[in-house]
Amino acid sequence: MPRHARVVILGSGPAGYTAAIYAARANLRPLVIAGDVPGGQLTTTTDVENWPGDLPAVQGGELMARMAHHAEAMGAEIVQDVITSADLSRRPFVLAGAMGTKYLADTLIICTGATARSIGLPSEALFRGRGVSGCATCDGFFYRDQDCSVIGGGNTAVEEALFLAGMARRVHLIHRRDRLRAEPALLDRLQARVEAGQIVLHMNRTLEEVLGDEGGVTGVRLRIVGGGAETLKVTGCFVAIGHDPNTGLFTGQLEAEAGYLVTGRADPAYRMMTSVAGVFAAGDVQDAVYRQAVTSAGAGCMAALDARRFLEERLPDAAMGSSMVPA
Repeated sequence: MPRHARVVILGSGPAGYTAAIYAARANLRPLVIAGDVPGGQLTTTTDVENWPGDLPAVQGGELMARMAHHAEAMGAEIVQDVITSADLSRRPFVLAGAMGTKYLADTLIICTGATARSIGLPSEALFRGRGVSGCATCDGFFYRDQDCSVIGGGNTAVEEALFLAGMARRVHLIHRRDRLRAEPALLDRLQARVEAGQIVLHMNRTLEEVLGDEGGVTGVRLRIVGGGAETLKVTGCFVAIGHDPNTGLFTGQLEAEAGYLVTGRADPAYRMMTSVAGVFAAGDVQDAVYRQAVTSAGAGCMAALDARRFLEERLPDAAMGSSMVPA
């Protein structure tokens, strides 16, 4: 028998678990489908020092385990499954799980997050979380008064380099072409940092290998376009070549911009609703700017409150539970 819930939440990161907590407190008995990475990106993070109330730092995996426990304690159910297809053309919405289960949802909250693009080097994967990072805002604090590198040439890379320049001793910005692709205003700010000696540009170079030992990253080896190589001594390597929101399931069904789901446009009364009524999105899957655990959690809260109000105003029978089919 299909699983039918008033609120189905896709994804189990900060946005998904926070949405689950708020929906459960509203007695909506939400069903969380954890996805292929239960806990999301934070499970691959070691010290999290910017989560309010947790000082000294909390481990990313521990934080997500606590969120999962909190959601379940409130009454949410967490299912270990991966959705392989979604039909949003009818209500209840129909989701097919990899385990063969069909899920029916009166409302759907999409919290599938985004994936940082990687270069694909084995050494990059080996040192991820131990000096290799995709988020300077998250991890830059650990590199105060140290030398670090940023890989990329667009807005994201320049923004990361500028952020790090405020705390690191020196930032090496590495780009494979002879000119950066960032916006002029960012390039002006970058030039000022370069002239001050805080940022060093390495153009026409690609990352060949991340160097390190048991303690983490110790340097990067670069391949110079046209021949030759050079090695830089750094303790941090930030790969800033963009993020890909995990929205493939909804291509052609939901409005998106640069891959990120658009919210709040179809009906301004519901800030987190997508272009389909009753479908909401929160976190990195719709946020191309901040991409922080705390902002994702806040968006998850907003999405759950919107879903509750939608059920009360548009689907009052479902809000009272008459549409619930036993598991």
